[in-house]
Amino acid sequence: MSSPQKLILASGSPRRIALLQQAGIEPDRIMPAEVDETPLRSEHPRLLAKRLAKAKAETARAYLREEGDGGENFILAADTVVAVGRRILPKAEVTEEAANCLGLLSGRSHRVFTGVCLITPGGKARQRVSETRVRFKRLPRDEIENYLASGEWRGKAGGYAIQGLAGAFVVKLIGSYTGVVGLPLYEVGTLLVGEGYRMPSKKPEKVAAF
Repeated sequence: MSSPQKLILASGSPRRIALLQQAGIEPDRIMPAEVDETPLRSEHPRLLAKRLAKAKAETARAYLREEGDGGENFILAADTVVAVGRRILPKAEVTEEAANCLGLLSGRSHRVFTGVCLITPGGKARQRVSETRVRFKRLPRDEIENYLASGEWRGKAGGYAIQGLAGAFVVKLIGSYTGVVGLPLYEVGTLLVGEGYRMPSKKPEKVAAF
């Protein structure tokens, strides 16, 4: 018999795990859910973040069903999208992608949308989207090259990780810092408490590094 009130995190991101632990929440299981993240034609960045978060949660739920796990699971998923206007920036995998992103973000503002989806034990899908405005300083060529050499950009939306060296690029941030990192804790807490998840009374002893 499955233990009650398990929290399944549909992500293998160390950053998201660490943010949950920061809030005193220890996932019972980490279940990365791979989905096609290609935007639909003319899809708004906010809607993309929301759609992908739900797709990841539903994928994790399908995995659990295949395993025969019918326990009282809360399934949490998130997706982060960086956009300049309606232009969606990629999750950079090669140096050229990251360089193009940083060149575009240099000296201007952009928005970071992080969609969160919680599937409850009763099968309801609850969603929130965090929107944060971030402004970068003007980045000289040598600073971009140094950042590219760090490798911190790899796999990150918009080609940067705010919790690392790129934190020094930020002139102004309006919204959720944890949302830019990858998991907006206010929205997550609101969803969990609102659906009856019993929040822990103390933080876990060990907190994973970002």
